[in-house]
Amino acid sequence: MVKYVLLFCLLIGVSFADDATFEEDVLSQKIASLLGETVYAKKINFINVIFEPKSAFYTNDRVNIIKVVKTLEDNGLLKLFFKQPQALHLHFKTAGTPLFFVKIMSDTLRNIGYYRYVTTSSSLDTSAFTWNIALSAEYATDPIILQNELKKSGSFIIDIERKSTDDWTYTIDMSGASLNLIHLHVGKEVQLKHSLYAHWLDCSQIDVLTLKSTRRNHWYPYIAFYDASLHLLEVLQKDKKQTLLQINIPSQAKYIKISDMYTLKNVKDGLILSPKGTR
Repeated sequence: MVKYVLLFCLLIGVSFADDATFEEDVLSQKIASLLGETVYAKKINFINVIFEPKSAFYTNDRVNIIKVVKTLEDNGLLKLFFKQPQALHLHFKTAGTPLFFVKIMSDTLRNIGYYRYVTTSSSLDTSAFTWNIALSAEYATDPIILQNELKKSGSFIIDIERKSTDDWTYTIDMSGASLNLIHLHVGKEVQLKHSLYAHWLDCSQIDVLTLKSTRRNHWYPYIAFYDASLHLLEVLQKDKKQTLLQINIPSQAKYIKISDMYTLKNVKDGLILSPKGTR
């Protein structure tokens, strides 16, 4: 009987040891990939100290990648600056809807200062959609800044892969995402300022929208409605200058895009929106 008890305790001990080793290996591999093997090997002793206990860097059996990155940044280990401007390649992966994802990511990138980038490719398979872009930059994207901006739309970075100093892949969870926009409410007038970008708003709670344009404007409306997944529902265009326009909101519309048929330079003074009718 004693032999069986000892054998059981030994097996349990081995199991716990295997789990701990696996946990350590996964975290170590992630840290090494973010830093590069050379830096990781050089700083291994320091890394072991700042990542103790290793269990604190897991959430639901997954490496908490943002906590790992922040720890590396706080301890001066993660170097993001280049010696000179160079091409930076970013890859964004998600299980969400492609159009919705690209809109969220493009808004996020613009909000953190990335205006000039090119889409190099995109791919969609049964498990994920990947959007690949390239730009000239003096430093790699700071994952913490990117995460803080993504949180505004209910999206979260769940993994980061670093292929090289200028090649990064971000896996994004957008299961609870929505566009971070002004919500149109009945009785609350909204003034849209002059912009070179189309205006996006959340119109999910209203039935009717009145748009007023000043005489100084030469506005030729281009208005598009989208559902929650950014599928296009309806487009309204006017090829004559408009100063007052009242439109009905489609029942399935969540988002509205307001622009000009030709150029937003036509809308010098902005527009005034008056929502009506609660849905």
